[in-house]
Amino acid sequence: MISIDSYQPNFNRIVEQLREELSRLRTGRANPAILDGVMVESYGAMMPLKGVASINTADAKTITVEPWDKNLLKEIEKAIIVADIGLNPVNDGKILRLVLPPMTEEFRRGLVKVIGQKLEQERISLRQLRDQIRESITEEEKNNELSEDQRFMMQDKLDKIVKDLNETLKQMAEEKEKEVMTI
Repeated sequence: MISIDSYQPNFNRIVEQLREELSRLRTGRANPAILDGVMVESYGAMMPLKGVASINTADAKTITVEPWDKNLLKEIEKAIIVADIGLNPVNDGKILRLVLPPMTEEFRRGLVKVIGQKLEQERISLRQLRDQIRESITEEEKNNELSEDQRFMMQDKLDKIVKDLNETLKQMAEEKEKEVMTI
């Protein structure tokens, strides 16, 4: 018999996915997570930036990237530019400084739209998972593994979980929007 609780890791993955996506968005404050998606060519292989350098925030508007191997400084600089995250690295020969420019009203509104798109992507994932679980429940009822009452109970439980998760996703997006719009 199917258990809705066995799908909990899938539900958690959807929430974590949105959390990661939102953390990568640039707000008015320096956040090393902005660089999470940056890949650097290191000795013939592509590696995540945090695998070849230490990333810190020097102050509220500056991120510093210090490569463990100084020979990779140019490659890291190139990777940050290619990643198109809206930051231009300043190379002083030892570390890269990324100064976050002030965010314009237009840029902030654009970010709010991106947040909405990312929220909708995760809501779609959640709906697809819900539909998949519903099909499994219906299939079990057809195979006489579940009674009609059990099916209704499981579907009610599923609906409650999905409703709570939708609320959590919405709340995460609203918090990020508030952070983006705060000057």
